[in-house]
Amino acid sequence: MSTSRFTTAIQVFQAFPTLYEDVVAMPLDETPTAFAERSARSASPEDAISYCAYMLDRRKATWWACQCIRRLGSPENPEEEAALQAAETWVRDPDEQLRLKALDIGMDGDHDLPAVWAALAAGGSGGTMNQGDQQGPPVPEILSSRAARAAVLIALARVPSRERNDRIPEIVSAAIRLYQSP
Repeated sequence: MSTSRFTTAIQVFQAFPTLYEDVVAMPLDETPTAFAERSARSASPEDAISYCAYMLDRRKATWWACQCIRRLGSPENPEEEAALQAAETWVRDPDEQLRLKALDIGMDGDHDLPAVWAALAAGGSGGTMNQGDQQGPPVPEILSSRAARAAVLIALARVPSRERNDRIPEIVSAAIRLYQSP
């Protein structure tokens, strides 16, 4: 049974109005997981990936992004491995110092790399946008979801085009399992 605060897909859209910009399909009176599954079978299955990034809480969305990156192709260079490890470390131990380390990697890294976005998802999970010794503004509430979304979509773009649509159900199923886990 899910411990999520959402019982309907519409509630996810209401909580994150920017989701209307990221997803073509509109939710019906259905559960969050039913909408994710329906979106994965739609004419624009990438919508399901965008939706799942918002549906999951910040920590689960970060973990999902990390798992997808590993499943879709391991990191291609040391910078990407370091970013992925920073995100995974924060998921296992959501300590503020680990979050800030992931945030720094996410902010300063190469934004063409999906793992840098995963680090940004971890770093964007709450707190402030610390800049060195200065206290920055609060982290925008949608940063973690948007970064997890970017991480998964960039990782998916690395998959040969003929295989992408076959991989989306696997990606969405992983998100649904996390959503339903305590």
